[in-house]
Amino acid sequence: MKLNELSDKEGATHSRKRVGRGIGSGRGKTGGRGVKGQKSRSGVAVNAFEGGQMPLYRRLPKRGFVNIFAKDYNVVSVGRLQQAVDAGRLDASAPIDLATLVEAGIVRRPKDGVRLLGDGDLSAKLTLTVAGASKSAVAKVEKAGGSVTTTAPAKAAE
Repeated sequence: MKLNELSDKEGATHSRKRVGRGIGSGRGKTGGRGVKGQKSRSGVAVNAFEGGQMPLYRRLPKRGFVNIFAKDYNVVSVGRLQQAVDAGRLDASAPIDLATLVEAGIVRRPKDGVRLLGDGDLSAKLTLTVAGASKSAVAKVEKAGGSVTTTAPAKAAE
């Protein structure tokens, strides 16, 4: 098979409808737009307009806000790290940070760093540098003989 021999399956593509080309075409005169009025004209976008009735997005109560300073972390479990070590994609003897995880294909794109979670089991001795880690993840890594360094500032105890 060659790239120049590729084509869609039969019936997958439709030829475009040529509207406004005479009454005999079946799509002439109004061109499928109905009759008169605002929506028969060009340049009309009446999304969420309900004829003067209070629109749904204004009838419903609003709650909460979006924190524009919130960090978006990649979440990686210790079980996932163990899988990568077993598969030979991670070198357990070398220090592991965000760049190493991206290179190994565990993290697709570096967001604001990596947060390590304690899901799964770990037997490899790993030296990790991550933005954050759960207590259970740190416990599992240290039990296996490794160490975890967090770069994000710890939350103040209340």
